[in-house]
Amino acid sequence: MNGNQASELLDAKVDVKVVLCGLWVTTLLVFAYVDIFGFYRADVINGVLAGEVSGTEFAIDQTFLALTTLYIVVAALMVVVSLLAQARVNRIANIVVSLFYVVTAAASLIGESWVYYIVGTLIEIALLMVITWVAWAWPTAHR
Repeated sequence: MNGNQASELLDAKVDVKVVLCGLWVTTLLVFAYVDIFGFYRADVINGVLAGEVSGTEFAIDQTFLALTTLYIVVAALMVVVSLLAQARVNRIANIVVSLFYVVTAAASLIGESWVYYIVGTLIEIALLMVITWVAWAWPTAHR
């Protein structure tokens, strides 16, 4: 190859299952970091020390922590579902679960004034909507 010829990079098609898996992993990272950054806020720390979720009437107790764990476990399991489930089940699960998280993330913005939280949550919602779109547009076999 001489200096005048440019190499064309091969842009391989990524399987829809891998795309969905990557989107779920990214979404989980954003979930985690937005929550972790919350511990730089005095209102959040004071709420935790008082045993409650700041700005709400939720007590931080066994029930709250168990339900919060289940909430995150569902998203974490979508990483595996995206890779291993059959296409039909995979598509339905990704659409339903991502839309559920869109609604709950949007609800968490009610009354929120911290910009980092709003930006992070809007990014979560955007990622979740991309998951919905990728699953909705799942390629079909032509017969």
